[in-house]
Amino acid sequence: MTNVAQEPNFDVHQLSHTELFTPVLADSLEFFTKILGMTVVHEEGDSIYLRGYEDVYQYSLILTQAEEAGMGFSAFRTSSQPALDRRVAALKEAGVEVEERTNNYGYGTSYRFKDLDGHVIELFWEVEKYKAPDHLASGLGNRAQRKPARGVPVRRIDHVNLMTHPDMVHKNHEFWRDVLGFRVREGVLNDKDEFFATWLSVSPLVHEVALMGDELGGHGRLHHLAFWYGMPQHLNDVSELCVEHGIPIEAGPLKHGVSQALCMYIIEPGGNRIELFGDSGYLIFDPDWETVKWAPEDAAKAIIWFGGELPETYFRYGTPRIEDETDELNCYFNPIKNSLEKEDMAIHISKEREKQLYETFNFKVKD
Repeated sequence: MTNVAQEPNFDVHQLSHTELFTPVLADSLEFFTKILGMTVVHEEGDSIYLRGYEDVYQYSLILTQAEEAGMGFSAFRTSSQPALDRRVAALKEAGVEVEERTNNYGYGTSYRFKDLDGHVIELFWEVEKYKAPDHLASGLGNRAQRKPARGVPVRRIDHVNLMTHPDMVHKNHEFWRDVLGFRVREGVLNDKDEFFATWLSVSPLVHEVALMGDELGGHGRLHHLAFWYGMPQHLNDVSELCVEHGIPIEAGPLKHGVSQALCMYIIEPGGNRIELFGDSGYLIFDPDWETVKWAPEDAAKAIIWFGGELPETYFRYGTPRIEDETDELNCYFNPIKNSLEKEDMAIHISKEREKQLYETFNFKVKD
């Protein structure tokens, strides 16, 4: 018998980009360009804009110099201008304070607000799609940019995981569901039969957004930002680079129970947790999908189906940092030193050729 389902709301369409704060902008930039192969497209004030080579829009990541690591905001594109208008009206009807913003690089008027736990979110419709210059153009007409020849390049942004106060996860997931139109795909229950963690999406992906209970009782913190490879072997390849250059691997490569995705977690030099997806896991095409609910005792299995033990930092470490009373869990509490600044060109070449190569890589070159 078919379930009677609420009429779906498709006004919010996809995750577009996220701003990460970092106390060590230069070090974070080296990580995202040299390890994850991202391309710089714009610099403005204390911010640098980067993209994966299959991101459709101008960029998917903004790195901004700040005193502390964390998420500045995450932006989602709606499915149309009327869809944007409807969601803004719904937010205001729900009593949410909404700020209209017009001075955005690469996209039009946006509306910024906070979810129930204090995470800053934006919605927008108008956007500039990326047009690669000739030296970055791909031979594939369906690929926005040529695959970079450095690091292990990520293809696109995938999802964001928002640490949420444990008492707010259930209410906050209702906000994302009822006001923004996200579908609740999977969730981990607590002993009160309420959600301690949820995975939500507006597409066949299992999640573009996750809400994870913050065991340190914080509000509005970032758990992780994720990028997509689509090829599991790349997880092993990037693991080699991380070990060689002192980038901490928190967990993995491993397989999630939730989403069934092959993935890994690393800590970028500024302290933000980054997840890398080796594949998409399973996709959801069922229009009346029923939320998969994991029992409290199965939480570790939901996170790691195989590939190692769930580290204690997983439900406790986030950004901005909160000092843990268990001192050994403060292992990522300070900006992380690595050897990336020593990684230069592998061979000796002329200054003219070096400048040409760096321009191809889209790095700023000082004369």
